[in-house]
Amino acid sequence: MLNEFKKFAMRGNVIDLAVGVIIGGAFGKIVSSLVADVIMPIIAMLVGRVSVADLAYRSIKYGVFLQSIIDFLIIAFSIFMFIKFLSRFKKKEEEVKVEVKMDRQEELLAEIRDLLKAEKDSSR
Repeated sequence: MLNEFKKFAMRGNVIDLAVGVIIGGAFGKIVSSLVADVIMPIIAMLVGRVSVADLAYRSIKYGVFLQSIIDFLIIAFSIFMFIKFLSRFKKKEEEVKVEVKMDRQEELLAEIRDLLKAEKDSSR
């Protein structure tokens, strides 16, 4: 059961979906902050209604917006490093699978191919 879970968790689709959800959530924070802390206060000033969120000129919270962007970048970088770390193990597993033993006939054919190629290259 543990091996089945490992195969399930390491499939590309599951990891891609998890990355998408995490990045989407972090990006959602940026959009929410942009709307709530930057755009809505400007709209409130232009319309003249402070009651939108009781926001005034000094209530434009661009620092909160910048913090959301920094959070997003940190989360995205962390996910990138994690995926890079996982892909290293995935490549090692693929390399192990690629190692296929050739039988004697295949080895001889490969040697003949290499000799013919070397002869062709030396005749140039």
